[in-house]
Amino acid sequence: MSGSSDSEVDVLIVGAGPAGLMLALWLSRLGVKTRIVDKRTDKVFSGQADGFQIRTLEILDSFGVGERVWKEANHMIEVSFWNPDENGTIKRNNTAPDNMPGMSRFTECVLHQGRMEAFFMDAIAASYPHPTGVPPLKVERMVLPTSLSIDESKADDDDAYPVTVTLRHLTEEEATPTQKLSNLSDGLFRSNLAGDDVEAMLQKSEARGGAREETIKAKYVVGCDGAHSWTRKALGPDYEMQGEMTDYIWGVLDIVPITDFPDVRNRCMIHSASNGSLMIIPRENKLVRLYIQLSEVSTGQGRFDRSKITPELIFNAARKIISPYKLDYHYCDWWTAYQIGQRVGNHFSKHDRVFLAGDAVHTHSPKAGQGMNVSMGDAYNLGWKLGLVCKNVMQRSILSTYELERKQIAKELIAFDHKFSRLFSGRPAKDILDETGVSMEEFSKAFEMSHMFTSGVGVDYSPSALVSKPEEQRLIPEEDDQEIKSDQQAVPSNAQSTLDLATHCKPGTRFPSFQVVAQSGARPWQLHHKMPSDGRFRVFVFGGDVSQASQRDLVNTFAAELSAGVITKAPKASLSPGADPHAGTLRFKMDQPPSVIDVLLVHNAKRMEIETLRDLHEVYHPFDSKLGWDYDKVFVDGESYHDGHGHAYEGYGVDPQKGAVVVVRPDGYVGLVTSLDEAGRKEVEKWFGGVLRMA
Repeated sequence: MSGSSDSEVDVLIVGAGPAGLMLALWLSRLGVKTRIVDKRTDKVFSGQADGFQIRTLEILDSFGVGERVWKEANHMIEVSFWNPDENGTIKRNNTAPDNMPGMSRFTECVLHQGRMEAFFMDAIAASYPHPTGVPPLKVERMVLPTSLSIDESKADDDDAYPVTVTLRHLTEEEATPTQKLSNLSDGLFRSNLAGDDVEAMLQKSEARGGAREETIKAKYVVGCDGAHSWTRKALGPDYEMQGEMTDYIWGVLDIVPITDFPDVRNRCMIHSASNGSLMIIPRENKLVRLYIQLSEVSTGQGRFDRSKITPELIFNAARKIISPYKLDYHYCDWWTAYQIGQRVGNHFSKHDRVFLAGDAVHTHSPKAGQGMNVSMGDAYNLGWKLGLVCKNVMQRSILSTYELERKQIAKELIAFDHKFSRLFSGRPAKDILDETGVSMEEFSKAFEMSHMFTSGVGVDYSPSALVSKPEEQRLIPEEDDQEIKSDQQAVPSNAQSTLDLATHCKPGTRFPSFQVVAQSGARPWQLHHKMPSDGRFRVFVFGGDVSQASQRDLVNTFAAELSAGVITKAPKASLSPGADPHAGTLRFKMDQPPSVIDVLLVHNAKRMEIETLRDLHEVYHPFDSKLGWDYDKVFVDGESYHDGHGHAYEGYGVDPQKGAVVVVRPDGYVGLVTSLDEAGRKEVEKWFGGVLRMA
């Protein structure tokens, strides 16, 4: 091997798919020295994941990416259920909304994964030049790790670089996967029907000789490198995923259909009498994705020989299922096949120095639209924690909450997918006496009940230093009898929430968004747009009617004590140029970086009765010698001129007579709910004292 070199990096990301790029975007926004490597030659251009759930779109919007996806994507509004009648002919017997109305300003939509990856790269580029001076982050392709070791004696040293990784730089020939058919984009090489191709890549590289290798010293390494994860394997047998593979083989085709099937532009669940099942996902650019059960090639035991699966086999199976309707195509954009399996890793991290995310640590069927979303959810959860620890803003012990929170979600996902995939793949019951068949009424009910889970809105994290709430058991919505308790331990919180003060702001769940009106300028805002993913914690003060002297004094006293006891002791946060995508690029530099704690006031007094600088404490309008006072921290729950009333207090479950304080983590999840009085201020101080490195 030629020219070995050594370098240090705070975070090394292995894998540049959606999870790796989500993590890279977080670290770019936070100004962390990062490298991201990928064994492939380029990003995805066809096929792969395409579904974006509600919560994922909200997260992407917090980075300024969500609207780009929303504009290009096909929006999924309705789902149709087709089942065999008494004669065995498929008929539409039910329709339902794809998402429950009122959950979010977004609905589920579908767009090619490659567009998402391009949007990520644009957002990463918009993060620079970063005020911390870190160089711009770029994906290093055709790079493969070959060894990984952890110096356990340095694992607890905050300033150490205990992880050593050797990287090998490949040629384009070595990094290009073999496709089964040269004339069609083939996704089989990424499918679980295919073996891992890393060894073949390394053998080619060894045969060539003279390949360049380098040694990296890292504080942290994150494996976002898919179901065949090299990183997971490098951590040893204790990190193998556990679970099962079913007998069901499914094919996938992305085509522009020529068909008389009336619901081809709806999401459809089709059960045939004897030819298996089919899911239709209408996509952008007139494309339609077909998930087709290949009932003729059941596996029996073990994996199936993928050489027997062709696009023609998959398409002919779809034709049989959709009969008597006609189905043909001229354009096929991509195809693949996979075997349904539900597997999850026992461990998501090692010494909180090497982490696994996405398919590297959990796999399942793709038909519930969870794969890319849960993978990006892993990276979104981990990114700000790693970034703020690297910036010495947050205590390193907080990293233990990654496994606590995301393993719990993965276990619930596997349990949900276990039931849903079997309902979808099973033979329809012929009548109520058919005990071995699947009840179509049960299937439809399971789909409708799954909305909170599949949308991502129902994510509910366990108690920890970041989530102040009582211990509770977790009930998977689709499993009537099965309760899952967390098997992880994390640093507990010393703070106590008062849950009845904001009944719709449950700690551990995502802070919802409602419209409020800016005190200065009268512009209506979704409150989510005032909490971009910039690494800052938000303290939302619901102050009630601050035109009343007693309430105004309470709100201002809370701010004064919060400033003296917490904000002045909290670290600062350097903001990237792209930190606030809904306010435009940050052109002008502040005299000093702002506090990592951002305080926003939402009152419900008459707007014209309040003067921000005269009536409210400076915490609600911080001053900068270069930029002046910040008028963008005070909002009214009131009527806007053009967009009506947002009824935010009602939406958040806050009594205007009592008010409330809600502490929200940088990832938009509620950490603490408390009161405006002295007792509440102490709870806020205890909560931040268990999370931040206070002066």
